[in-house]
Amino acid sequence: MTTQPALPLQVPPPAPTQRAAPHNLEAEQALLGAILFDNETYNRITPSLRESHFFDPVHGRIFAACAEMISQGNLADGVTLKERFARDGGIKEIGGAVYLLKLMEQAAPLSAQAQSYALLIYDLALRRELIRVGCVISDLAENPPDDHDAEDIIEEAERTLFTLAESGTANSGFSPFSRALTTSIEIAAAAYESKSDVSGLATHFDDLDRMLGGLHPSDLIILAGRPSMGKTALATNIAFNIARTRLAALRSGDLENQVDKGGVVAFFSLEMSAEQLATRLLSDAAGIESDRIRRGKISKQEYERLADEAVNLQQLPLHIDETGAIGIAQLQARARRLQRTIGLDCIVVDYLQLVTSSSKKSDGRVQEVSEITQGLKALAKDLKVPVIALSQLSRQVETREDKRPQLSDLRESGSIEQDADVVMFVYRESYYLEREEPKEGSAEHITWMTEVDKLRNQAEIIIGKQRHGPIGKVKLFFDSRYTRFGNLSARS
Repeated sequence: MTTQPALPLQVPPPAPTQRAAPHNLEAEQALLGAILFDNETYNRITPSLRESHFFDPVHGRIFAACAEMISQGNLADGVTLKERFARDGGIKEIGGAVYLLKLMEQAAPLSAQAQSYALLIYDLALRRELIRVGCVISDLAENPPDDHDAEDIIEEAERTLFTLAESGTANSGFSPFSRALTTSIEIAAAAYESKSDVSGLATHFDDLDRMLGGLHPSDLIILAGRPSMGKTALATNIAFNIARTRLAALRSGDLENQVDKGGVVAFFSLEMSAEQLATRLLSDAAGIESDRIRRGKISKQEYERLADEAVNLQQLPLHIDETGAIGIAQLQARARRLQRTIGLDCIVVDYLQLVTSSSKKSDGRVQEVSEITQGLKALAKDLKVPVIALSQLSRQVETREDKRPQLSDLRESGSIEQDADVVMFVYRESYYLEREEPKEGSAEHITWMTEVDKLRNQAEIIIGKQRHGPIGKVKLFFDSRYTRFGNLSARS
């Protein structure tokens, strides 16, 4: 009886076959030949195409030379390129004058398809870059740097992929004035037909909407105030109003015909947790003081009302990111991801000074804030949504007799004031008046009580800057029990 030899424990895998990266040399040759045959072809192809997009570096070099010569108003053909490459010793590298003439001869019947070839070359270049990014991500996952965890790698991968996905779209270059004029007329027509003071996203604070015309796409809106003025409450109320209007429109089943559709809101809460924000919103919706909700000092009926409101708001299109000290690059990546996957109509950042710069080396806090405000403004323009960023004010407000804030009170005010389209301040005179109580029983005390009662539920929104409209003051109702703002006219 013969025994079979034992099989090895591990069978070595077959040697992998080396696959070439996606490319099409024939398309590259056809495009170059078409450009050499008729230089006007260069002006008709996609402006996104670059030297680096060619798989064959020789082809990339020919394309770069053609682009430079045509841009300077010079002729680019086999003869002129031969002279150009002969002077710098590159004629042999590209295959000599014969290769250039061969490209031209083959291209005569292909000039009409030049744009198709350019798009194909560009698409193949993106595929090669996608493969490269995938390899880098795989390598980072296997050998992560010491100061990076998996979340950091995911954020970097997403940022890189988004940049790749947006290649050629972010810089659209010049557009004719007629196109911008048409868009402007369309916006004006929509505003006229709506028969409303609001042409942007409504905050549902009527006087504020009349002053601003709503929140407009691409605008950076700074909402500033001293601590305890209610800026977070106002931002939360605005976000809640926008999201609740969208929810009601969706439930109505007639979203297209709604004048005010509301929107999907991203709320970056760097100071408060998502649970604290949710408690504030539930307090407002159910009409129960938030401090009693936290302490559990509510009746059975109030608890049932709270539970009913929680169910009612379950589908609210309000998305909260509670990451503390989030970087501006991370914030941008997450906002873009939300817009791609779900949709996005408004962004709230609470608050500006807690966002961190992506720069490793900093020239000071003013420079960091400048990078952050520029990043938020760029995000508003890229996503075409309004961005509301809350901001602290400096303590110099407290040293003045009139404590109404002004633009110079903004912390690191240079960049904030410059980059913002709208700057609003929240001011409650009752906050300061309540801390100046005179001696009880005196005549001044009676006058003081009357004045406090008059101002207790009033707040001023001071519009200190508006790029597209007037500046001025708007009065709102404020209820500290529910941290809720409302229309003052409706309460009078």
